[in-house]
Amino acid sequence: MTPERYAKIRHVLATRQPDLTILHEDLHKTLNLAAIARTCETVGVETIHAVSNYRGNPLAGRGANRWVTRIRHASIEVAAATLRGQGFRILATHLAHEAEDYREVDYTQPTAIMVGNEEDGLTEQALALADENIVIPLAGVVHALNVSVAAAVILFEAKRQREAVGMYAPSITDQDAFQKRLFEASYPRVAACLRKRGEPYPPLDEEGNMIT
Repeated sequence: MTPERYAKIRHVLATRQPDLTILHEDLHKTLNLAAIARTCETVGVETIHAVSNYRGNPLAGRGANRWVTRIRHASIEVAAATLRGQGFRILATHLAHEAEDYREVDYTQPTAIMVGNEEDGLTEQALALADENIVIPLAGVVHALNVSVAAAVILFEAKRQREAVGMYAPSITDQDAFQKRLFEASYPRVAACLRKRGEPYPPLDEEGNMIT
């Protein structure tokens, strides 16, 4: 661990956006799942919520797996209730008459962007749980983008808005949780061994070295 690498990890974790997330329903293509995870990491989203029968790990072996957590829910109703309990509003990506242009939405509020599966989009149950429908206006014959592309377009608009109001300035609200995440990101193998043995993580000095 070099001091430069440690400083980079600290900065990345301090600029995460815990009140911005993706909720995906019934996605099953590994490439789409992995692409969404990668986009989430690049815009600072640290948690993805999923309602899915997919049993693999789309993050395995990819750069996002150390930075993005995937939480699986038993149903879309459970997922929506969990997010609302955490203060999120839920925006559904859905081509509907009343859908709002995605660029006109305020993403500086706690926001969960809900996307559906590759063939059918969101189910009626999911749409009924959304606070609002949003749409990406298109100029071509094709009526919809690939789901991972659509998620990326919306997330980068959210990033643009949040950067404009300073929400990517480094901020640490829970020092204990931050230090835990910092150790796991800096020393993932050591962290895994310590968790298996039920032992606490050692503190890190200012250059990222373990203090023993």
